[in-house]
Amino acid sequence: MPQIAQPTDMCIIVTYRCPMRCKMCDIWEHPTKKEEEITPDEIRLLPRVKFINITGGEPFVREDLEEIIEICFTKSPRVVISTSGWHEDRLIALAKRFPNIGIRISIEGLACKNDELRGRHGGFDKGLRSLLILKEMGVKDIGFGCTVSNNNSADMLSLYRLSKSIGLEFATAAFHNSYYFHKYDNKITNKEEVCADFEKLVNLQLKENNPKSWFRAFFNMGLINYIEGNRRMLPCEAGLVNFFVEPYGDIYPCNGLEEKYWMEKMGNIRETPDFQQIWNSEQAEKVRAMVRKCPKNCWMVGTASPVMKKYIKAPLIWSAKNKLRSLVGKPAVLDKCYYEVGQDPQQGDLRENIVL
Repeated sequence: MPQIAQPTDMCIIVTYRCPMRCKMCDIWEHPTKKEEEITPDEIRLLPRVKFINITGGEPFVREDLEEIIEICFTKSPRVVISTSGWHEDRLIALAKRFPNIGIRISIEGLACKNDELRGRHGGFDKGLRSLLILKEMGVKDIGFGCTVSNNNSADMLSLYRLSKSIGLEFATAAFHNSYYFHKYDNKITNKEEVCADFEKLVNLQLKENNPKSWFRAFFNMGLINYIEGNRRMLPCEAGLVNFFVEPYGDIYPCNGLEEKYWMEKMGNIRETPDFQQIWNSEQAEKVRAMVRKCPKNCWMVGTASPVMKKYIKAPLIWSAKNKLRSLVGKPAVLDKCYYEVGQDPQQGDLRENIVL
């Protein structure tokens, strides 16, 4: 079997323990046992990549998180932690040791809406306070991460404006169903309102002077496309350009899998402590073949960002055209094209109850 190209992006789910009680995610009801979670020595077995995301659960419940981050910086020049911001002191202490760390604090709205959706009073205050302290410390790669569900898209726009006013990054998502979230009933019911607010966000981002924001506008157009139930604009290449590592050492192509469609792992780093053996195995190629025909139209940053970079012509041309429209006061054209780049035509066809 020919050697497969090396992945560029890796997401390590270090725990399923979490202090939050989010309405759109039930990870907290299925916590890992501390003694069963992936160890720093097992993380050493993973490959070098361009980008690592550390997530959970809540990563800051790990008492050895600093050791994990130290190892991750030997694997990649950029490491970003996704966190609720609940453990303020631990977060600030880690940033003092690793000033190049990226931090994305999940905030789902302004104070009342965020605390309602995340199930813990005071979560908004903790998150915002942490970001302000990180800003004062000079940490550069920091910002909000907002997951849009039902009835918080207006707050998303407020968070965007807040992030711009204090110079923070702003990442977006729309809620999904998957084994990872233990959710199968996440469905946006006020689609018109949500899509209209995302359209406002797209046009606001195109007004910025930073080209990175124009590409984020393209990504957010992809979220509108996803919410409307259309096919993915770009192919999913999960398990080829990126992969996910679970707390138990299992390696999956993505975190959007559902057993009602299909769910297969590529291997387990504990059972096979040679990542290249897993990556180039027949089982991994079987999983990639299933990805190529996967019926889901997920549009999450973990799988969308790598293909936006790989097939950069599509977002580049769209961003350039719509930036010019923005400069003359015209709104973006949300054409939501299906970009044909050689992907399997069965991928993302959204047939119900398909089994691969």
